[in-house]
Amino acid sequence: MQVKHLLLIAILGLTAACSSNDTVDENLSETELYQQAQDDLDTSSYSSAVSKLKALESRYPFGRYAEQAQLNLIYAYYKNMEPEAAKSAAERFIRLHPQDPNVDYAYYLKGLTSFDQDRGLMARFLPLDMTKRDPGAARDSFNEFAQLTSRYPNSRYSPDAKNRMVYLRNLLAAYEVHVGHYYIQRQAYVAAANRGRYVVENFQETPAVADGLALMVESYQRLGMTDLAATSLDLLKQNYPDSPFLVDGQFVPSEAEADNRSWLSKATLGLLESDAPLPPGQTRASQDVIRQYENAEEEIPDELQPENQSEAATEDEPTSDDSNSDRSVWSYMTFGVFD
Repeated sequence: MQVKHLLLIAILGLTAACSSNDTVDENLSETELYQQAQDDLDTSSYSSAVSKLKALESRYPFGRYAEQAQLNLIYAYYKNMEPEAAKSAAERFIRLHPQDPNVDYAYYLKGLTSFDQDRGLMARFLPLDMTKRDPGAARDSFNEFAQLTSRYPNSRYSPDAKNRMVYLRNLLAAYEVHVGHYYIQRQAYVAAANRGRYVVENFQETPAVADGLALMVESYQRLGMTDLAATSLDLLKQNYPDSPFLVDGQFVPSEAEADNRSWLSKATLGLLESDAPLPPGQTRASQDVIRQYENAEEEIPDELQPENQSEAATEDEPTSDDSNSDRSVWSYMTFGVFD
């Protein structure tokens, strides 16, 4: 089935490419051009409609159908899967006709174009998880629908725009959760905790808030921040007791604890540990320096140990004749000032 779908995509793409070179009769009147463009839209011949609408706009820029042709051109671009051209045409109409009674339709089509921009032919025929894709177009669509609903709250398109905004908000929140889980897998626990907190603070009343709290709990537990982990867990239990991360009241992390053992330790099931786990705040380099210091300290002869220096001084007091020969290097360097 997938091969058939891909072949259909290729055929449609070739058809669109070939039909985009339609020539428009130069002898057609304004009314004839507009009527033919309408017929093309009715029969879903969007590429041909684009050609006729562009010709109508260029030949009769101040004609009776000029503004309607510009609106229809936005729709034709949108249906012909030319999102950038559709948004550009919508922005142009809004800029040229801000007081037009149908300008809300231009805002709506602009948001709708961004809404479907990530849902190309591949998304229509293949199962794709939209929450794991780049949300750039989704953010644009949310902002564009927000402009429509704020500027034209009584528009006939506002109810549909609001419903799509709810979906888009849930989509954006779910994307943030996916990014947080990616950070958990990479052991970037600070970044994961920040993503979870961002979801909780900015996407209230979405299903992803519970997942955001779970991200915070898991990240803080891995970081050893017990107070923050306990606070987040309490919020999760109180507000989302049915969360899949809670089993019998106990938190279940999404990822197993990372195994950072060496390959030798893993191969021998831990019987041969190549290196002991490091204490918090230490590295292998710091341990090597400490070990070298301890070895050097053990190799100091007993007579040179600090506790034996006072006894040696009382047993063998230097005479005035050899006092200069027993001076230390430090004494020579400071000319005896600190002797």
